[in-house]
Amino acid sequence: MGAIRLEQVTKRFESAVVIPRVDLEIADGEFMVFVGPSGCGKSTLLRLIAGLEDVSSGRVLIDGIDATRLAPAQRGLAMVFQSYALYPHMTVYKNIAFPLKMAGSELAAIDRKVRAAAQTLNLTQYLDYKPGQLSGGQRQRVAIGRAIVREPKAFLFDEPLSNLDAALRVNMRLEITELHQSLKTTMIYVTHDQIEAMTMADRIVVLRAGNVEQVGSPLDLYRAPNNLFVAGFIGSPQMNLIQGAEAEKRGGTTIGIRPEHIRASHDAGDWVGTVGIAEHLGSDTILHVSVEGVGIVKARVEGEFALRHGQKAHLTPDPTKLHRFDADGNRVP
Repeated sequence: MGAIRLEQVTKRFESAVVIPRVDLEIADGEFMVFVGPSGCGKSTLLRLIAGLEDVSSGRVLIDGIDATRLAPAQRGLAMVFQSYALYPHMTVYKNIAFPLKMAGSELAAIDRKVRAAAQTLNLTQYLDYKPGQLSGGQRQRVAIGRAIVREPKAFLFDEPLSNLDAALRVNMRLEITELHQSLKTTMIYVTHDQIEAMTMADRIVVLRAGNVEQVGSPLDLYRAPNNLFVAGFIGSPQMNLIQGAEAEKRGGTTIGIRPEHIRASHDAGDWVGTVGIAEHLGSDTILHVSVEGVGIVKARVEGEFALRHGQKAHLTPDPTKLHRFDADGNRVP
C-alpha cells in the first residue's frame, strides 16, 4: 500500500512562506507528477513527504497513518535524486545491495532481491561493473535499483533525468513508465519539463509559488486549463494567449488557442500576417506569424509547409477549440 494524503500542509523558512497550504490525495499505485517552473516549491513538497524537511503545519498521512513527525527511514519511502549518489568504489551489485546490508538482511535475501532488481532494470550484465564504467542512464538505473530492493510503499523521484542528454532522457522516461506499470507502486515524480509530465503521469499537480494551480490527468489539463498560468505552461509549443479587441470579440478578456488548432493557408483565413520564423521539423512545421492587432501567433501545421521568413500566412483558429479567460485570468466555462 502507498496511499499518501497531505492535509493543509504548509512550509515556512523563517518569515518566507514557501508552501502556503496544500491539500492533496495520491492514490495507492498512482503515478503523480509535480510540475512547475524553477522555485515553485515542487521539490520542497516532495521533501516534506519524504521527511527530509519538517512540516510547519498540517499533516502527512501514509496509508492512513500520521507520518508527519516520523523520521525518513520510518516512512517506508524510497527517494531517487537528480545526482545518482552511487559509491564509486563499489560494484553495481554492492551499490544496489547497500541499503539491505545496512538493514541487516540475510545474504540469501540480499542476493535474490539484487538480482531481481537488476533483471527488471536490464542491469544483470553490469553487476560487476563500477559506476565509472557506466553511462549516465545506466547509473540512474542503478540508483533506481537501490530504491527497488527496499520494496518501498512509494518511490519519490526528484528530477532524476536532468543530468542526461536528450536521447537518454526519452529512453529513461519510457523505462520509468514501464517500471511503474510493472511494479504498480505509487510514484511521485518532480520535474520542470511539462513533456515529461504529460507523457508519464496518471495525474499532474501544477504548482506556482507553492500553490496548487490545478490537479488532473494530462488531457484534463490540456483540454480545460483552470487559468492562464496552466494554459501557458501545459502544451508544447505554448498556447497562444490573445488580448484586446480580438479577445473581446470572441467572448473573453483573454482567449487562448493552441498552435495545433490553427489552420494555415496561403490564400484565405481569419487573420493575415507575416511569417517571422518557420520551424521546419519534417513531421510538422511551426509558424511564428506576426498578425496586426493580435500579436505573434504560433501555428502548427502537419508536414512541410512552404512558407518562409517574410512571406504572408493566412490563419484560421478552430472556434470549437478556443479557451476563454476572464479579467482575473480564470477560465470562463
